[in-house]
Amino acid sequence: MALLEIERLTLKIGGTPILKDVDLSIGAGETMGLVGESGSGKSMTALTVMRLLPHAAEASGRVTFDGIDILAAPEAAMCRLRGDDIGMVFQEPMTALNPVKTIGEQVAEGIRWHTGANRADAEASARRILDRVGLPEAQFPLSRYPHQLSGGQRQRVVIAIACALKPKLLIADEPTTALDVVLQAQILDLLRDLVAENRMGLLLISHDLAVVTDMANRVTIMRHGEVMEEGETAPTLAAQVHPYTRQLAEASMHVPARPHRAAAHASGPNLLEVDGVVRDYAGRQRSLFSRPDPFRAVDGVSFALKPGQSMALVGRSGCGKSTLARMILALDRPSAGEIRFLGEPLTGRSEAALKPARRNIQVVFQDPYGSFNPRHKVERLVAEPLHLLDEAPTPATRREMVAGALREVGLRPDDMQKYPHEFSGGQRQRISIARALITRPKLIVADEPVSALDVSIRAQVLDLFADLNQRLGVAYLFITHDLTVARAITDEVMVMHDGRIVEEGKTDAVLDDPRSDAAKALVAAAPDLKRAIRRRLAEQG
Repeated sequence: MALLEIERLTLKIGGTPILKDVDLSIGAGETMGLVGESGSGKSMTALTVMRLLPHAAEASGRVTFDGIDILAAPEAAMCRLRGDDIGMVFQEPMTALNPVKTIGEQVAEGIRWHTGANRADAEASARRILDRVGLPEAQFPLSRYPHQLSGGQRQRVVIAIACALKPKLLIADEPTTALDVVLQAQILDLLRDLVAENRMGLLLISHDLAVVTDMANRVTIMRHGEVMEEGETAPTLAAQVHPYTRQLAEASMHVPARPHRAAAHASGPNLLEVDGVVRDYAGRQRSLFSRPDPFRAVDGVSFALKPGQSMALVGRSGCGKSTLARMILALDRPSAGEIRFLGEPLTGRSEAALKPARRNIQVVFQDPYGSFNPRHKVERLVAEPLHLLDEAPTPATRREMVAGALREVGLRPDDMQKYPHEFSGGQRQRISIARALITRPKLIVADEPVSALDVSIRAQVLDLFADLNQRLGVAYLFITHDLTVARAITDEVMVMHDGRIVEEGKTDAVLDDPRSDAAKALVAAAPDLKRAIRRRLAEQG
């Protein structure tokens, strides 16, 4: 008998159909990949299994877990199952974690609740699982809070919480989205080991077909709440019988044409110059009477960016990429060194003196929803940077500028009267790009701008970045751990490791023939769909 059996599951929320006759089963020790675009019903399927649906939801069909009828089980029984027999890794780690509790408290909480362990034993168990997911005690004490961790580190905490009690079924909703490729490989190896050791069933929800091919025994492909195709992973993705399967595979391998604008500006003045930049922080204080150990997040970084050039900064989570980006955006000050934009220093200047630079340097953040005020309409959100202009535009001009920015990113002017929640993830990221473009900046710093997007939307957004670079001459600094993005959109790449730039050069040259150990590790761990399919087919004979 299957560990989890879903039969003809239909779900409506407020009368709107979300899922239609979904069938899915997972056996003990088996990994099922659940694939589809945003809005296809993947996460709602998982939330139905967890019985975490909205109040207006109406579910019918059968969902059976280890002989228990999930849809008919009382809430008290579900509370015993959640976190013990069924664990879940949610997609967004910052919203899944309590910001006012330490990571140790949050991992130990479920252990204490389900097992009755005392505080010391629960904390010891929490320490062991945090060590196993790559958060060792020396660097990540139990006393740290979520805001003191990077996005990838927070995701590791969420995975530790879900796996702490070795559940029979683990539902992992985009568990490696925020992780660099090396850490992603480690986490996937950990999940693979847990499945093998504990005969755990794993429902892996992902938009990364290469990851699903590497991990899953079988795959279920969903669209608009319906199952389009199901079968053994490698043969299904190799044959691509269903047109939608073929569409997803093509989008996952999509590479936009790079415009190579940098060559036209190679002899011109530098747009951005980073010269010997260092950023030190006070580290952990070992005792009440000792001084905190210093921690160097960025260590002597130097590089230059030309107008219209597109450059990638790649590296593992915690290597210093985002810290460097904050200093370039003048949101943080270097401990040493200097950053110049259009020949003018950014360091040590007043906010008034920084106004021209802020107008010409804009940012696109990783999370397109978290970077918006949900109470404001799109018109107000996109117009936010206009206060940086020397003269405030009139209301009519302001609306015209917002409409123009929305058109440039493929949205309609009447979208300005909507709220962020009325858009898909890809559309929200387009709104983020429109906000960045409205002041006509010379440089956009894009911090993991497509890591949270499914493959089809990701391809569209990358095409948009390439088009804007070609049409408007906007220079980009892409902060990413996705080497596919770096190869698709940038002319040059810098590899960062432990706060230093350890390798730099033309993108194809660095990624095709890496010289440094850090670059070699990134390239070796990067998922590749074609390679994964060939390997799995060979294993199956």
